[in-house]
Parts: sequence; C-alpha cells; structure tokens
Amino acid sequence: MDEKKILAGEFEANRAHLKTVAYRMLGSRAEAEDAVQEAWLRLGRADTSEVGNLGGWLTTVVARICLDMLRSRKSRREEPLDPPVHEKIADTAKSADPEQEIVLADSVGVALLVVLEQLAPAERVAFVLHDMFDLHFDEIAPVISRTPEATRQLASRARRRVQGTTEAPEAGIEHRKEVVRAFLAASRDGNFQALLAVLHPDVVFAPDATAARFGHAGALRGAQAVATTFNGRARGALPAFVDGGFGFIVRIEDQLRIVVKIGFDGEKIATIEAIADPDQIERIKYRLFDR
Repeated sequence: MDEKKILAGEFEANRAHLKTVAYRMLGSRAEAEDAVQEAWLRLGRADTSEVGNLGGWLTTVVARICLDMLRSRKSRREEPLDPPVHEKIADTAKSADPEQEIVLADSVGVALLVVLEQLAPAERVAFVLHDMFDLHFDEIAPVISRTPEATRQLASRARRRVQGTTEAPEAGIEHRKEVVRAFLAASRDGNFQALLAVLHPDVVFAPDATAARFGHAGALRGAQAVATTFNGRARGALPAFVDGGFGFIVRIEDQLRIVVKIGFDGEKIATIEAIADPDQIERIKYRLFDR
C-alpha cells in the first residue's frame, strides 16, 4: 500500500508536465487528458522497481501513447474531438475554463500548434521531445522505433517546417524578406489584392490574448479574412528576423508593443502569430532587416 501511495504521489507531481507533453503532441486538451490517464493505468500495471527516473519513464510512456493516438487519427483521417486551439481561443467565453485555454495556448504558441498538426506523427514526437523537452535522440529513438540518427533527421526536418524555413541559399532568404516587405506595404497602402497575392489560401492569423484586445480580432483562417483584417493597417511596422524566422515588430511611443512571427508554406505566408503579452515579448529575440 505504501509503495502504491508513493507511486501515486510521484505521478501527481509529474501530472502537469505530462499533460503539457501530451498537449503539445496532440493539440487537444481532451486527448491530452486521456493520454495522461492511460499513462496512469500503465503505471499501475508496470514493474517500476528498476526505474531510476520515474518522471523520464512516464514522459516516454506518454509519448508512446500520443504517437499511437496520432497514427490512429491519421489512418482514420480524424480531427481531435475538441476544436483546434486556434479556432476556439477567439471565443474563450464558451469554454468551461477560458483562463486555462489561454494558458495552454500561450504555453505552446497558437501558430506552432497549427504547423505541428501538419507533421507526420514520428516527426512531431521527435521534434516535441527533443526541441521542447530536451530529451536526447537516443532516448527518443526507441519511442518511435528509429535509430538515433534517423530520429535526429526527423527532428531536423520538422524543425525546418515549424520555423517556416529550409536550409535555403541566401537568395531564398532574400525572397522571403521581400514577401514580408510586400505584405507590410500592401497592408499600409490598403491594397487588398496585393495582400491576397502573398497569403496562402489557408493562412492562419493567431494573436495572443493581449494582441487580440489591441486589434479587436481573434484567431482567423483563410486569405480573405486575414487580408481584410490587415487591410489598411501595419503602419509603423518594421520587418525583422524574429526568433530565427521572419516577421515584424511594432513600436508605440518608442516602446516595443507587438512582435509578429510569420511562417511560410512555399512562397506564401501561411501563419501570422501576433504576440503582445509583455512577458512573452521579453523572451523574443529579433533583428531588423538589413541591420
């Protein structure tokens, strides 16, 4: 009985971490909770007497469960039971726990979730475990049944897709800089058709809660809706490299107020993530173009 209580206590101590791992892989709070509950059931059936790091063991168990769920979802062409976070964050009043939805969304990044949904299951698991939770590739490899080197390659491929960049020559970088400049110019000039020309048909605009209050707009999907939102705006915005990718910044009264990350699908803008929360902005690194 004492051993069971100890295990239960350690599991509860790791529950928040496990839920974050599952949520980042699945993009669904309901499915994340299911995955964590399944991990608890497996813990009850497992012999953990030789396990030195129970937190690490539970993380890999949750990762395997999430991988199975992702593969099952993909094979059946299913979506998560709850709407993607970028669809529901615009109306958190309908959520049973709106503050929790915002916390989860901010902890992952709305636009990041959108891109993660496009990754293959093994790519997603390799990227999340390595880049977000700092697991070594030799620890991740058994989870996805790959060699450590193959796992490294999967994570690298996923990272390029998430960042909206490839290992492109300087010409490719210059082209994307011009696309960002063209987007800002079209926005400032109110040139609706020019905005449509640089946006992917399924582009997602994902502001955080603070940015949504600034702009009076929540999450949006589709070139028409996003172009309408940005038409005649972006005055004072400066194009910049943001956290190693592309985007722009907005200063108001010489104070950095909004940082926008832009992701690409081919030559089109596919994700626009607006960040205005001061705590988040402090952690962002940026450099203006041509400086």
